[in-house]
Amino acid sequence: MVRKLRYAFPAAFLLIFSYTIIAAPGTGYQGQGPLPAPVTDSDYYDDGSPNPDKVELGKLLFFDKILSGNLNISCATCHHGLTDTGDGLSLPVGEGGRGLGVTRDTGSGVDAIHERVPRNAQPIFNLGRKDFDQSFHDGRIQICPSEPSGFCSPAGDDLPQGLDNILAAQALFPVTSPAEMAGQGEENDQAMAAAANDLPLVWEIIAQKLRDEESYLPLFQTAYPDGPSAVNTADDITYVHAANAISAFEAQAWRFDNSPFDRYLRGDTNSISPAAKRGMRVFYGKGGCADCHSGKFQTDQDFHAIAMPQIGPGKGDNLDGYSDGHDDFGRERVTGKIADRFKFRTPTLRNVALTAPYGHAGSFDTLEAVVRHNLDSLNSLDGYDQGQAVMPSRLDLDAQDFVVMNDPTRVAAIAAANELATVELSEKQFDDLIEFLHALTDPAAIDLRNDVPASVPSGLPLAD
Repeated sequence: MVRKLRYAFPAAFLLIFSYTIIAAPGTGYQGQGPLPAPVTDSDYYDDGSPNPDKVELGKLLFFDKILSGNLNISCATCHHGLTDTGDGLSLPVGEGGRGLGVTRDTGSGVDAIHERVPRNAQPIFNLGRKDFDQSFHDGRIQICPSEPSGFCSPAGDDLPQGLDNILAAQALFPVTSPAEMAGQGEENDQAMAAAANDLPLVWEIIAQKLRDEESYLPLFQTAYPDGPSAVNTADDITYVHAANAISAFEAQAWRFDNSPFDRYLRGDTNSISPAAKRGMRVFYGKGGCADCHSGKFQTDQDFHAIAMPQIGPGKGDNLDGYSDGHDDFGRERVTGKIADRFKFRTPTLRNVALTAPYGHAGSFDTLEAVVRHNLDSLNSLDGYDQGQAVMPSRLDLDAQDFVVMNDPTRVAAIAAANELATVELSEKQFDDLIEFLHALTDPAAIDLRNDVPASVPSGLPLAD
């Protein structure tokens, strides 16, 4: 007898599908749901070919700690090529931490960090696609053509104009966060401006640091030689220039769309294994995964409550009757609608086998565990294994990690918002599904050492 497993997906998936079978030419696909069209250059900014000088400038800025208030952390600290554009931890250790990846610690005593980053560091794979219209786990940055800047964001009218895309808009915010890059209290001018919520001043302070670093001027001049954004002298440098360059680097360096699945969609029927082909039929059929993980990059870019465990310090939200701030209401923080409580943006599944831990708080350390959660969310939440959390080394912060998960009332609130129903898969179907998810990994993404520069213009160390 084949033992059945109980897993969860939206109740709509239990209905009989009426899809017309759509397949990439020559694949012979006979699944239940339609496959996406192959990815092409036209799906990306600049048709996949950004200005190489702009990309090189962005690479150096991404790894340079000059963007931080205390000159001790860079964008790459939490999104490093050596850690698959994430950091390998459930929750990042931002400003004040030491080390890289899973070895990064929070310090202790007088050297301990002031606060921890409350959400998982998202991977940066394929974020240069044109249809990417929201950013962050809660979508708090969105494309808004009616706004002067072109984007809705926490900065409101203070968001500057001239940003190339939403990826550039996103680059404006980590540098304003005390926990991430700005620093705390009166530690430095950038931290003080962030504490006062004077975001334009934060960006101007960073721009002035770049102007003062003479090695950067020729790089900005080469990247921005003409037009309205031309940089002729150091005085022309703005943080918008830096953000646009960072986005060009991220979009070009970490574009990966030559996975076995991509090659299958382009007609190479031998690119994925028989098991992966069976798993693909589960993904686009009985499993119903593609209802949320749809499109060319396996995301509907919408927000869903899937009973994901809440670990770590939280975002400052409080369930009724609580005041410790350990809850995270997700999309509700942006829309103000209680109906959006505990909803988070559907992540892309490209290179998903490389991007653990998973979930808005990094609750699951293995691909198998997070898939099992999605397939049986309520039972998974109720029996959450706290050993799945990958927390940094520290001496005095453990009590914060599982405040919510140790409270039945708070767990029940997360469960009540759950949108997922339960589907049964055999062990064989589950294994095939995992095999297909591995087929979404582009082999070129496995070794990213060449994306790390040997040095940066400021001369600051790349590692602690």
